[in-house]
Amino acid sequence: MEAATQKQYVEFGVDNEHYAIPISDVHEIIRMQEITDIPNGHYYVKGIINLRGKIVPVLSLRVLLDMAEIAETKHTRILVVHHLEESIGVIVDNVNKVTTFNDIQPAPDSVSGISGSFFTGIGFSSSGLVGILKLDEILLRE
Repeated sequence: MEAATQKQYVEFGVDNEHYAIPISDVHEIIRMQEITDIPNGHYYVKGIINLRGKIVPVLSLRVLLDMAEIAETKHTRILVVHHLEESIGVIVDNVNKVTTFNDIQPAPDSVSGISGSFFTGIGFSSSGLVGILKLDEILLRE
C-alpha cells in the first residue's frame, strides 16, 4: 500500500486502545474546557463549546464506542474534526502523536468488541496495533 506510507494520521487513546484518524480530518486539537449542556441531546453529545466565536458540538468517543465514561484528566483532549461541512469536537483520553503507517491491514469483523465497520483498517506503529477509524460510520451512528 504505497499511498498509505504517505498519509499522516493523528494517533490517540481511548481506554487502553489506540486509534487514529487521517490528519486531513482534524481541524485542531484542544485541551478540555467547560462544555455547556444542551437539553434533549443524544446520549453521546456532551454539549457545546464556543471555539473562537463558533459553536461546536462535543461528543464522547467513549460513549460512541460503548465504553464506560471516566473523569477527565490533564491528558484528555478534544479533537475538532471536519464532518459534513461542520466542525465537531470529539473527546479522547489522550493524543499520542502524528504518525504514518508502513502497513495497513483490513479490519476484522470485530475489534475489541467494536464493529469492524467502524474501521478503515488496522495500522502497525511503535504503539502496537492502531485502529484507523471511519468518522462517517461513528459520527452518523444512532
